[in-house]
Amino acid sequence: MPTWVSDAANEYLKRLPRESSIDCVELPASKRSREAPVSRMSEEASAIERRLKPHEQVVALDVEGDLVSTEAIARSLSQWRRDSASIAFVIGGPDGLHPSLKATAAARWSLGRITLPHPLVRVILAEQLYRAWSINAGHPYHRA
Repeated sequence: MPTWVSDAANEYLKRLPRESSIDCVELPASKRSREAPVSRMSEEASAIERRLKPHEQVVALDVEGDLVSTEAIARSLSQWRRDSASIAFVIGGPDGLHPSLKATAAARWSLGRITLPHPLVRVILAEQLYRAWSINAGHPYHRA
């Protein structure tokens, strides 16, 4: 990822308290070649699945997923905390997520109906997770 992506995402993630910390795992995108996009997405899905822990629930970031609000993210975080759930947020590569990964996800979230570059999704997700935490903590960061 470009430095600006890591810097921006880390700016929000470092604000989270230790008990709400988030680990970012970056997997290399499959090499762009003459292969069909579905083949690259399949290769990426296999790499993602190998990194997932058996108890993790997957939340797939997908333009075709359910539109979520900041408040809905906060409610989800609160519920997962009560359930002691371990969540893996998955952002696909340039071609998106393979259908098999979307099908097995516990939830599919869309940050909007526009197509966003996957590095920018990482930054937006980090900010929204921090903002959702701030809502649940009664922190003044979220003023809506």
